[in-house]
Amino acid sequence: MRFYYPEGRLLDTAQNRAALVSPSTLADACRDGQILEARAVVCDSEHNLIVDLGCMKGIIPREESAIGIREGTVRDIAILSRVNRPVCFLVTGFDTLPDGTTVARLSRRMAQEQCQQSYLSTLSPGDVIDATITHLEVFGAFADIGCGIISLLPIDAISISRISHPAERFSVGMEIKAIVKTIENQRITLSHKELLGTWTENAARFSPGETVGGIVRSVEPYGIFVELAPNLAGLAELKEGVEPGQQASVYIKNMIPSRMKVKLIVIDTFDGPCHPQCPDYFFTGKHMDAFHYSPPDCEKQIVTVFGAKSAPEKHPL
Repeated sequence: MRFYYPEGRLLDTAQNRAALVSPSTLADACRDGQILEARAVVCDSEHNLIVDLGCMKGIIPREESAIGIREGTVRDIAILSRVNRPVCFLVTGFDTLPDGTTVARLSRRMAQEQCQQSYLSTLSPGDVIDATITHLEVFGAFADIGCGIISLLPIDAISISRISHPAERFSVGMEIKAIVKTIENQRITLSHKELLGTWTENAARFSPGETVGGIVRSVEPYGIFVELAPNLAGLAELKEGVEPGQQASVYIKNMIPSRMKVKLIVIDTFDGPCHPQCPDYFFTGKHMDAFHYSPPDCEKQIVTVFGAKSAPEKHPL
């Protein structure tokens, strides 16, 4: 089975390095239709990508740089942004320049089409896949899910605990797992929070009487919400001077599984940077039919069901 990875993950593999050793091994890769990776070093004035193959130079013509460039549905910024980054490609042939230099003709678009047809088209909602964060917007994170094909991970699907910006969870280049939430017209939308554990799994890491670290997520008239883990937050009593985004030390007063409640007391808060950490996944399987966040005896049930066309969340009271 051929595997299709987010760009950058093939770069230092033994198979990829072996294919770039010499013109003859590159010709073998061309003959075999092997997807390779190398670093794009220049985007010329005509928006062709120049790729350093080690044994020779490669050129990805503008229209071969990505699905959608030829049709005008993808802007050229998608080409410019690849400079100094790994790009995947198929070798389509070789040309001899007037000075006698041999260069390889490459196509990133063909690699993406192969990824779409042989891998992404086989996915179903609930499948767990590899992804790499490519850029962040206030409404969500964009992730490479294979050969530079980008998918959206909406902000409300990143974790159970609410955040104001995806940068609080992710950084560009971070390698993550994601779950296919919906597929519509070949467009895949991702989710992530279902992989971060249920309330019970997260709560098992904490005990009443402990004082632990957290992040203040919001200050409401009735209390302060403090995140203990991406899928677990507790409510603390009001305290003067506490602001959203602050680091906090909190005393765990009580935990009530039947109500999904964690009662806290804020001991201290301070301003300080919170650098995103690689996610800690509870679910390590390849497919999930449904995610039951709530404890079984809890009156409020939070459930995600993955179906053929959608993955609705159920919050019956």
